[in-house]
Amino acid sequence: MNVVPGSVTNTIEHLKKHSLVKREPYRGVKLTSKGKKLALNILRRHRLAERLLTDILNGEWSDVHENACKLEHALTKEVIALLEKRLEHPKYCPHGNPIPTEHGKIEEEECRPLAEISLNENCIVAKITDEKRKKLSILASKGIKPDVPIHVVKRKRSSIVLCVAGKNCTLSHDIASSVWVKVMERGKHAKRK
Repeated sequence: MNVVPGSVTNTIEHLKKHSLVKREPYRGVKLTSKGKKLALNILRRHRLAERLLTDILNGEWSDVHENACKLEHALTKEVIALLEKRLEHPKYCPHGNPIPTEHGKIEEEECRPLAEISLNENCIVAKITDEKRKKLSILASKGIKPDVPIHVVKRKRSSIVLCVAGKNCTLSHDIASSVWVKVMERGKHAKRK
């Protein structure tokens, strides 16, 4: 992550001082219940900010992550309530990841990494877990985004060939690793909100 080890240590100590994490020698760092609550609240504001940028301001789903990172800090509890009402209580961000409820609950959808899918198994893209602009732009350019039907045509040593909207495209394993899918029955397609 290109972070100096001293910065990591200082950040962990700061979080520990505020009872947001607990550190156990040789076991690592874990969020406390207070830390989880705060993290889920930030995640909620971020994912609703992404929906604001895409659904109301017509931003491209592949470009909104960085701006949502900045916007999430300005959204108060009252603004979030208004935004959620205006968006009709969405359950997923534009990348298909679940939006925590105001009580901190996350409804994960059953899905699997694209790497685990058999050849010609009909799937629908459920979520994109890596929201970096470069990866999202590559996926968008190939028509791969949540709710799009796909299937694996061929596996190669360093890439995977998919069929998207009747056209074959190739993804590196690195890009494909952030795509999670749901296996679909033939002829079925359920769009999520």
